[in-house]
Amino acid sequence: MALKIYLSGEIHTNWREEIMQGAAGLDVQFSAPVTDHDASDDCGVVIMGAEPDKFWHDRKGAQLNAIRTRKGIEDADIVVVRFGEKYKQWNAAFDAGYAAALGKSLIVLHGPDHQHPLKEVDAAALAVAEHPHQVVQMLRYVLEGSLPG
Repeated sequence: MALKIYLSGEIHTNWREEIMQGAAGLDVQFSAPVTDHDASDDCGVVIMGAEPDKFWHDRKGAQLNAIRTRKGIEDADIVVVRFGEKYKQWNAAFDAGYAAALGKSLIVLHGPDHQHPLKEVDAAALAVAEHPHQVVQMLRYVLEGSLPG
């Protein structure tokens, strides 16, 4: 059974790479949003033209990024959403809600400090993890039925 997995959320740590490396050898295909922060912020104005108003600058980028995000979430079997420690990730919460609304299998990844603020997001998830290696163990279990040794 092959799984398509969309990795959404914070872009300031290497959690995606940890999961992808840990899942080497599993029948999985990963996709993700653009994680180059400057490219993600400025894609709309670079491609479609400058905006003097920051609202429209941001909106162009958000809408262009939404094409990739929607496609990735819609095509995924599993959506993993990571909430980091440093910033509020409103986009990650939106992605989790979108995945839940589509009935996608959702794994939420965050530290213990986020348990209360993310209680509704956690309740919509099928699993909640604190560390990327736990996500890898979940994927291994789903695909192979094996527990960590």
